[in-house]
Amino acid sequence: MPAERSKGADITQQILAHATRLFAARGFVGASLRDIAKAVGIRKPSLLYHFNSKDDLRRGVLENMLGHWNEVVPRLLKAATSGHEQFEAVATETIEFFRTDPDRARLLLRELLDRPEEMEPLIETHVQPWTKIICDYIRKGQQQGRVHPDIDPEAYVVHMITLMVCGVALQDSIIALMPASPSTDRGELTTRYVVELLRVARAGLFMRTEPPATAIEQATAELPPKGGEDREASE
Repeated sequence: MPAERSKGADITQQILAHATRLFAARGFVGASLRDIAKAVGIRKPSLLYHFNSKDDLRRGVLENMLGHWNEVVPRLLKAATSGHEQFEAVATETIEFFRTDPDRARLLLRELLDRPEEMEPLIETHVQPWTKIICDYIRKGQQQGRVHPDIDPEAYVVHMITLMVCGVALQDSIIALMPASPSTDRGELTTRYVVELLRVARAGLFMRTEPPATAIEQATAELPPKGGEDREASE
């Protein structure tokens, strides 16, 4: 019985992963349940056993993605011993989460543009709780003189989420604006792009007394230039 439950959970995760990829590439309307089932290696009726409808699957994909942060962010903030380490932990986790699977960022961007009214309650449920925690940490940093006193915590967090999601979602095309020689590796450009994104986020938050976050650059450099390639090659 436990093995059967494990197999069912595995199929559910496969459905969510392939639905994320196809919804991101084709949009909700363009990706059919039949295509998603075929990518998983099951029939459409089997998919409907796990998700009652296409709308149900879409909600499952988004809740699975957004719900990740409700557990991760509080844990990272509690584990860090300084404001600088808290920034480094959350920023690195955010970038890694989206860069290891850029379809997450692309899908989120699509849904925010295509269905803002439907996304708003999901954002309030799954994102707002941990953004409030981060805002409290920012205010604490302001009281301690580590964070710029003129920062609006809520607006800063919204801007940073937008910057990171859009930055990863658009990185494959937008890095064409960065000058490079014919021999420049694309992964090198992507790393430069992400490191600068994090530098901007850090500089906008901390006073100059904060030490440089070299560990972020090291962690970012170890990430693959793009996510999802191995997964797609195996399909």
